[in-house]
Amino acid sequence: MSKEQHITSIGGQAVMEGVMMRGPYKTAVAVRKPDGEIERKIEENGTKTRNAVFKLPIIRGCVNFIDSLVIGMKALMYSAEFVDIEEEEGEQKSKFDKWLDDKFGDKIKDIVIYVSIAISLVFSIALFMILPTFLTKGAERLGSLIPAVSAVTESHLFTSIFEGIIRMAIFIGYLALVSQMKDIKRVFEYHGAEHKTIACYEAGEELTVENIKKYKRFHPRCGTSFLLFVMIVSILLFALLPKVDMVILRVLMRLALLPAVAGISYEIIKLVGRSKSKCVTWLSKPGLWLQKLTTREPDDSQIEVAIASMEPCIPENKEDDRW
Repeated sequence: MSKEQHITSIGGQAVMEGVMMRGPYKTAVAVRKPDGEIERKIEENGTKTRNAVFKLPIIRGCVNFIDSLVIGMKALMYSAEFVDIEEEEGEQKSKFDKWLDDKFGDKIKDIVIYVSIAISLVFSIALFMILPTFLTKGAERLGSLIPAVSAVTESHLFTSIFEGIIRMAIFIGYLALVSQMKDIKRVFEYHGAEHKTIACYEAGEELTVENIKKYKRFHPRCGTSFLLFVMIVSILLFALLPKVDMVILRVLMRLALLPAVAGISYEIIKLVGRSKSKCVTWLSKPGLWLQKLTTREPDDSQIEVAIASMEPCIPENKEDDRW
């Protein structure tokens, strides 16, 4: 009789030459340094309690999404310190760097993290929200010049479907493009190591390299799957918005719906991760297919790093990390 799978809430992300894992009580980042050693940073998650409102469905998804951005960026910044260490040895700080250290001290890292998140959000909004809206408006104007198709391009159904297709195409094209970059390929290999390690733990096996290698690098609760659900949910929700001619107003209306999109997508990914029904399994397949772009098969050394980040996050009582 097969052992029942333990679905865990422990999750993480790949960073530069490493993996970050976050459990119910601890967060750990493990990085392979240039000298081959594994450096590990373990932090307590803290006991700060949130208002009950922030635990409500939909709202909790928005809160967790923001938390994930901040924690993920901190882990990425931490890993970058070790990757760049060889290049920085012997280099003197510039006057600007010294001024920043004197002015902000240890707070400079937090400032960089939040500025980086802000820049990332602006870039994402411009690429996946503003650009598709402008292209759709352009298609509507072009269609209005052709009598045979003008009735179609002026319809609200066309606007919703065409904009959604463009947004999805940009998203998949972007992933396909960055997945070809050498440094990103390394990150995606660690991403695969993260998934395989979690799968091994959920199967109840000991976390060893040989055990972990047996498992697939695809996981239903991956951030890639979440982003795909964000794309799909946005298409459906944006279709409910009234059609307006002003592009700026269209963009603002879509931005106002983003919290709802993130919240609903979070609830879907929770359902997908927990349920074993055929319908939900089918629902998770597109996200698993997309992970072929965002994960690579890791080598043994990368799996060792994933194990190092996973082990501190496992609670003594396994019920504490049940999904």
